[in-house]
Amino acid sequence: MPQDTSSLLGDLKSFTAEHNLDEALLKAVLRKLGFERRQFEKDMEQLSAGQKKKVLLAKSLCERAHLYIWNEPLNYVDVLSRMQIEKLLQQYTPTLLFVEHDRAFTDKIATKIVYL
Repeated sequence: MPQDTSSLLGDLKSFTAEHNLDEALLKAVLRKLGFERRQFEKDMEQLSAGQKKKVLLAKSLCERAHLYIWNEPLNYVDVLSRMQIEKLLQQYTPTLLFVEHDRAFTDKIATKIVYL
């Protein structure tokens, strides 16, 4: 999952079709991340940076993978959303390799830390 959200254009329906995602699943994950239903109708250019980051997080989680690689997933994400992401990851427990500077998040989610 990239840090840059500038590629998010158009509406959510087009986005799901373009990326071959299950729209219902993507919306369900976004709801767990605090998206209100009315936000589903907006063009993604109108979303805040944090909301765009949530779209990228949800997209990543909707793609089947043995390993997810996330680069600073909490950039632009508010404290409440961080807690929602932590809860979602603790419930879902994907195999995840991530770079993140938020120590509290790392302590809650990481099972192993690699220092470079």
